Amino acid sequence: MTTALYLPEENIDMIAATSVLQQQAADIRTRTINWASYMQSQMISEEDYKAISALDKSRASYLAQNSSQVVKTLLNLVSHLSKDSTIQYILVLLDDLLQEDRSRVDLFHETAGKLKQCIWGPFLNLLNRQDGFIVNMSSRILAKFACWGHETMPKSDLNFYLQFLKDQLASNNNEYIQSVARCLQMMLRVDEYRFAFVGVDGISTLIRILSTRVNFQVQYQLIFCLWVLTFNPLLAAKMNKFSVIPILADILSDCAKEKVTRIILAVFRNLIEKPEDSSVAKDHCIAMVQCKVLKQLSILEQRRFDDEDITSDVEYLSEKLQNSVQDLSSFDEYATEVRSGRLEWSPVHKSAKFWRENAQRLNEKNYELLRILVHLLETSKDAIILSVACFDIGEYVRHYPRGKHVLEQLGGKQIVMQHLGHEDPNVRYEALLAVQKLMVHNWEYLGKQLEKENENQKQGAAPITGKA
Repeated sequence: MTTALYLPEENIDMIAATSVLQQQAADIRTRTINWASYMQSQMISEEDYKAISALDKSRASYLAQNSSQVVKTLLNLVSHLSKDSTIQYILVLLDDLLQEDRSRVDLFHETAGKLKQCIWGPFLNLLNRQDGFIVNMSSRILAKFACWGHETMPKSDLNFYLQFLKDQLASNNNEYIQSVARCLQMMLRVDEYRFAFVGVDGISTLIRILSTRVNFQVQYQLIFCLWVLTFNPLLAAKMNKFSVIPILADILSDCAKEKVTRIILAVFRNLIEKPEDSSVAKDHCIAMVQCKVLKQLSILEQRRFDDEDITSDVEYLSEKLQNSVQDLSSFDEYATEVRSGRLEWSPVHKSAKFWRENAQRLNEKNYELLRILVHLLETSKDAIILSVACFDIGEYVRHYPRGKHVLEQLGGKQIVMQHLGHEDPNVRYEALLAVQKLMVHNWEYLGKQLEKENENQKQGAAPITGKA
């Protein structure tokens, strides 16, 4: 039994009517297939010929009286015919039957079960065809079979299908991308399918596509997918590990479409409301503050929206984020900025008091924040991020006595030194300062040793030996 998430249906028929798949389906409906020639050449049985011919003439009345035969015939035709134009016609007919009445999905499941026929196999096989319409219409039918009935898709088939959807989303210049996204919107309403999607690294794919320039309709659909995922508390708690908040904050600041604004705010609200651990919700609030969401909310508060959900979500988020700002320690703010990977010259970096009080805290959680700084130095191309990371590492070493040793253990010293030759003068400057702070520890230590040695010599003691 599928556990569907019963959310208000989006007004998708208007969208569907303009999609490539639906435009082609409208043309295919007008075709006339010569079923008699198929029977004469013994490609279909007389029984199937009679059923498909009757279905073409009077769909509703024939189906009402011969439902089992219709299911049997359509599965036979899909499984055994190969001509593209004929398969296209059968798929459109079948999809129309399901679209007219969702309860027919259970009719297909039950009848196929009695006939000992697999309902998934024929359509999964069609996903390997060359014809884009056949592939995507089969995908659409699979999503309906998986989501609109009482039977869930078997695990191995599910993983294959979700991997297919993920690959189709990621494929360049896919003219059917709206249809692919629509299938995923349907699938992720069912809780059992969400973890399977995460298992095929689906969230990373959504985020990667959203970080590129896609049209607002696809943008909306993919954010909708994130939204339905966040209704699961466990997934809502893990979501920002995929940098969902920074990406959606960027889109929110740029988007002009009300529907995109609405769905982003709904995701943000779920990221605060749904996690069962209050500390996770707090971290999400801080991440939103860090990504300048409060500023966007204040802009949205000045606008008038017809949709009451937007107004409600703006009020809710503004209150939660304002409260989190009041509770925020400077270290919380710093940690969130580092975890976001979006370093900038915020006041906390230049505060000597902050580093005196908090340098040692970079050791927490197995040096989590220090490791992130080193990783940013290795991977980032942004001059500001590199400059700030060099500065922070220098301050850590300056204020934490064992900092130099820890940094060497993490391989950070070499990476800082590599930036001495960086093309950007600011990066070179901050790297040089950081290296000097690394060296100063040696000189301070050596200075103390020399002082001790002089003192001992005055007292006639043996000199101290050892490495500086």
